[in-house]
Amino acid sequence: MKKLNLLVIRSYIGPLLLTFFIVLFLLVMQFLWKYIDELVGKGLEWYVVAKLIIYASTVLVPMALPLSILLASLMTFGNLGENSELTAMKAAGISLQRIMKPLIILSLLISLIAFFFANNIMPVANLKMQSLLYDIRNKQPTFKIQPNTFYNGLKGYSIRVLKKNPKRNMLYKIMIYDYSENKGNRSIIIADSARMRFSPDKMNLLLTLYHGKKYEDVDEDGKKRYKTYPFQKEFFDSETITFDMSGFSFKRTDESLWKQNYQMLNLSQLQFAIDSLKKDYVDKKRDFVKLLYQSSYLIRYPQVKDSTFFVSNIKPNKYLNFDSVLSSTPKMKLKQVFGSALNFARSASSLIETNKEDFLYRYKWIIKHEIEWHKKFTLSIACFILFFIGAPLGAIIRKGGFGMPVVISILFFVFYYVLTITGERLAKELVVSPAMGMWIPAAILLPIGAYLTYKATNDAIVLSFPMRWFKKKKSNGKKKKK
Repeated sequence: MKKLNLLVIRSYIGPLLLTFFIVLFLLVMQFLWKYIDELVGKGLEWYVVAKLIIYASTVLVPMALPLSILLASLMTFGNLGENSELTAMKAAGISLQRIMKPLIILSLLISLIAFFFANNIMPVANLKMQSLLYDIRNKQPTFKIQPNTFYNGLKGYSIRVLKKNPKRNMLYKIMIYDYSENKGNRSIIIADSARMRFSPDKMNLLLTLYHGKKYEDVDEDGKKRYKTYPFQKEFFDSETITFDMSGFSFKRTDESLWKQNYQMLNLSQLQFAIDSLKKDYVDKKRDFVKLLYQSSYLIRYPQVKDSTFFVSNIKPNKYLNFDSVLSSTPKMKLKQVFGSALNFARSASSLIETNKEDFLYRYKWIIKHEIEWHKKFTLSIACFILFFIGAPLGAIIRKGGFGMPVVISILFFVFYYVLTITGERLAKELVVSPAMGMWIPAAILLPIGAYLTYKATNDAIVLSFPMRWFKKKKSNGKKKKK
């Protein structure tokens, strides 16, 4: 039996590692393609991009691991079935459950590792990736002036040159529009040539202009109803302009700014945050009810017991006939009562509408924390369930390689992914509870896995009708060709 266990485990480990790294590579390429516009042209060091790829790979593991387990288990048992090894084992009296036993233990171990990964490593990777991506987004593109093109990368300036000499750091026929004072294009500088150099700390660009002119519209002195802007023209042989280059350097932001986000917390931190947010939510509701009550007519006028305040001949504890009150109360008093009631209703409605969005935002923030709390468990459970779908399905179809198993695995994974996204969206939109929304995929896929395991154990053909239809179409096609 030890040899059998080793045979099954060796047949499983290879496809698992291969498919995991292939899927992870494809997901990372998709990630880079998504943010390619924010990475290109900013002069980032190679180690910055390498860090981003490592953090993104870590974050994408929850998506790559379930698919690789599903595909690997399907390929393993498909290969065993295609090579008649599965038939030989069953003929020797070994049940499918006994063949699956080492892989069940291995899948359970992988599920525990996945839980540890989701709870301890993913929050740190999320924090690192989000902070690094934020810094990359805020970094300005590299300073690069192209001939005959206006360069607007320097804040407050627009520069165009006719040609340049990179070896000597010289620019020729240069034109500069200066709107750094936010007063429009009121200053233009034209020069025959210019030399570029950076300050010793690399934080400023010094541009020395030679043989140029400066045209400027200046504010007229004195206070007038209508301002005029006299034209001023200056000539110079040499003039130096200093540009701030601090925005072009890559600076790291303090990661503590993102530490309170729900995606950056582990299980215990999420539970603490949920309890704190719920307590704060209840306190805010209690304060709001108290505020609404204090703003009511009864608090403003404590001597008023009820609406019969304006009817002196009716006692508060006596049975009140509303029709008799209306008929016996003067019209001016009724108008005053109804006016006060209408004003109070409008005030209360305005106060409720003002606080409704705040309460809804707070409640949805709590829901997001609860969703993230359930995600810590759904990843490991999904790995275990998808194994019980892939292994019996591979034993049923008995097809190995990357053909049929890949197609079936992708279909099941897309089904699982759509269920996950739908459940999470329904929970965020308050249609279902976070527990129900996040456990919908497990609740649907678990019976499917149990059914496929039962059918594979009894050597039943689950896909008999589709397979017969496919074979019939294939045979009809061959007859037509003849």
